Amino acid sequence: MEPGTALEDLDEIAERYAHARQTADEVRARRLRDDMIAEALPMADRLARRYRGGSEPLADLEQVARLGLVKVVDRYAPDRGSFTAYAVHTIVGELKRHLRDRSWAVHVPRPLQELTMAVTRHEADLTRELGRRPTDAETAQRAGITGRELDTARMTAAGYRSMSLDMPLGDGDATYLDLFGQTDAALEKVPDHLTVTELIAALPARERHVVIASYYGGRTQADIAAQLGISQMQVSRILSRALIWLREGLLTDRVPRWPGSHSAEEDAFAITTGNGPDGHLEIRIRGEVDRDNAGRLRTALLDVVCRQSAGRQVTLHMAEVPLLDATGVRVLLAVYEAAQARGVTVTATGLTPMVRRIAATSGLAPMLAAPERG
Repeated sequence: MEPGTALEDLDEIAERYAHARQTADEVRARRLRDDMIAEALPMADRLARRYRGGSEPLADLEQVARLGLVKVVDRYAPDRGSFTAYAVHTIVGELKRHLRDRSWAVHVPRPLQELTMAVTRHEADLTRELGRRPTDAETAQRAGITGRELDTARMTAAGYRSMSLDMPLGDGDATYLDLFGQTDAALEKVPDHLTVTELIAALPARERHVVIASYYGGRTQADIAAQLGISQMQVSRILSRALIWLREGLLTDRVPRWPGSHSAEEDAFAITTGNGPDGHLEIRIRGEVDRDNAGRLRTALLDVVCRQSAGRQVTLHMAEVPLLDATGVRVLLAVYEAAQARGVTVTATGLTPMVRRIAATSGLAPMLAAPERG
């Protein structure tokens, strides 16, 4: 039977059904309804097959089309015109509504859905006509849209079908999820790392070396001390002072002034002079003496010693000096040699045992007073 004849027969069957239903009792009307649905069922299934190939199973599409057919049969009246036209319009509408509501993985407005489906249909038609994939300009011209609208349609099409991240890749155990990297928690620390790098670069050379060797090179304080020729305690104090400075720079978002870059009156050490009971000059030194301020201490002590007359005795009280590095020892040596040249006797007292050993090894044994006994 030709398709046109079949449609014409279906219209005639629908008219006879409508007239017979008007005079039938309830039981006969139900049987007539079932017979009409059975007659039109192949048409509903053909309409459903038009939309196969997507994410929705064909069985589900056929079920939607058949439910739409039931609505058509229940609502049909001869004054509506052609049964076939009415049925096609209603069933196709049900199918589109179902696909719009169920098949899209991401909710997309209806106008964009229709635009996307139109573009897909025109691309398929042009591919068949041209024997090749059409260009964007050709597709946009056939669809009657602009290039921007074509891009929007293709972007929208990406939301039609989703893929599970647990879908396997090949025959192994790998999945699509394995293709995605994990969030790197260290990214949040990048600004701090950059700031610390800039601050470390602003440290004095010795402090920068100690910090880098300790925290980036994995060196122990003893190794660093041996390399620099200072004590481990001094390395610890350098690290402590550098960390306080770095913390201030991180919290204030600026490069703070390094303690070693201050003026003379802000030195870490302080000296006072006075005459002892026997008339000898006494110089008391308080505070740390290291590379940053040793030059200023040397100038201050030499200024005092060089103003003394021959035969004068000068005592350096150093019990309140917790730190004296190699540069500090060289200061004592310079003061000792300058005093000898002028005939002045200089004695250092109150040195810590470690500083005494360093000074004695440096040739300052004659300058050192006997350690006080408690």
